[in-house]
Amino acid sequence: MEPHDPAPRPAQTETESWRTRDLAVVWHPCTQMKEHPHTLPLVPIRRGRGAWLEGVDGTRYLDAVSSWWTNLFGHAEPRIAEAIGAQARELEHVIYAGFSHEPGLLLAEALVAKAPPGLTRVFYGDNGSAAVEIALKMSFHSHANRGDARRTRFIALGNGYHGETLGALSMGDIPLYRRIYAPLLLEPLFAPSPDAYDAEPGESPEACALRRAGQLEALFAANEGQVCALILEPLVQCAGGMRMHHPAYLRRAREICDAHGAHLIADEIAVGFGRTGTLFACEQAGIPPDFLCLSKGLTGGFLPMSAVLTTAAVYDAFLDDSRERAFLHSHSYTGNPLGCAAALASLAIFDSDDVLARNRGRAARMAELAAPLAAHPNVAQVRQTGMVLAFELTADGVGRTPYPAADRRGLRAYRHALSRGVLLRPLGDVLYWMPPYCVGEDELSHLADVTTTAIEEATRP
Repeated sequence: MEPHDPAPRPAQTETESWRTRDLAVVWHPCTQMKEHPHTLPLVPIRRGRGAWLEGVDGTRYLDAVSSWWTNLFGHAEPRIAEAIGAQARELEHVIYAGFSHEPGLLLAEALVAKAPPGLTRVFYGDNGSAAVEIALKMSFHSHANRGDARRTRFIALGNGYHGETLGALSMGDIPLYRRIYAPLLLEPLFAPSPDAYDAEPGESPEACALRRAGQLEALFAANEGQVCALILEPLVQCAGGMRMHHPAYLRRAREICDAHGAHLIADEIAVGFGRTGTLFACEQAGIPPDFLCLSKGLTGGFLPMSAVLTTAAVYDAFLDDSRERAFLHSHSYTGNPLGCAAALASLAIFDSDDVLARNRGRAARMAELAAPLAAHPNVAQVRQTGMVLAFELTADGVGRTPYPAADRRGLRAYRHALSRGVLLRPLGDVLYWMPPYCVGEDELSHLADVTTTAIEEATRP
């Protein structure tokens, strides 16, 4: 008797086949991989155009988070793509130690011309974490070269985030990322965040910022002569839940650093290049940092690259006949010509398209569309800085009682939005908009509609 033939299996869809192959070999970032088969199904993407991503099955997704805050002018922006292609046909890469090339020189000149005054030197890296590592090492080493060997500590802000490599991670204060690696990390001094969400009843954002600046000053005084630098994210603590603070804090931080002989490191990796309404967030406080860390939008979201801008005083501290006094930090792809070409094309768009003026109009429209959600019983706050807008979800709205973490309300919102063609990746129970600058009126309206239903889904009992 012939064995009974099992019923034929239905053929896998292209998306399912992709997921099966991917999960057999790839380890994805910032993810509990055990969740990917079901709780967080992978979304295979085959192309991007403008503010939209397209899956292998043809489904389109509005990229409301600019693909981890990197994309400025839209996916496959032709001017940047063409600049990369043209450069690739001439010089794809060359060692940057002892060699130079036109894109690297032109980009450094352009960044210095656009940066806050006093930032006259550019050191290239590969990514945001690398930029932070460079700034930390430069700060410490420059003090040491000047004979100030006591300065071995850094001050960072509570709720801050600066990257995942060990030095950068050390400066962060988000337990989910930091806790397990604590035995390996530097131990900075943490100053209270100036986050306006934590203002006392009746206290304005500016008053909250100045109160926190007073606590920062006390921390410096208690560790007099030991601090290399203060590192902070100007105006918006992004990974910390898009928490925002008044520019007055930056002004006082600059004054405090000067009074105590310490550097100010501005981590503008996420907030630089127009996200906050000005090209650099520090401009809104009218202060120059000693180090400006840039990445993400530096290349318009096309290629991994970073830059650290610093002062002549820092640079001069390394000039000596001794190699031990030189800054011997290096990356294989330092000053990569393709990345430089992309960055130059991106900066040119700011000039040709009057991007900042257009962004002000888009930011105003975002505020109008988000305003009705402020009245939702589970929205504690709607906050905005430029092209960054966030919704804080809590169990009792303005009472600000957090949902239990196990509820995963943000995950509910994410899945709902994805099913309706919007990439709205939450930070815990904070939903946010940080779209590419090319986003249009219809797309913003769609984003607002989907966000409204996503919040309803996330907050239902």
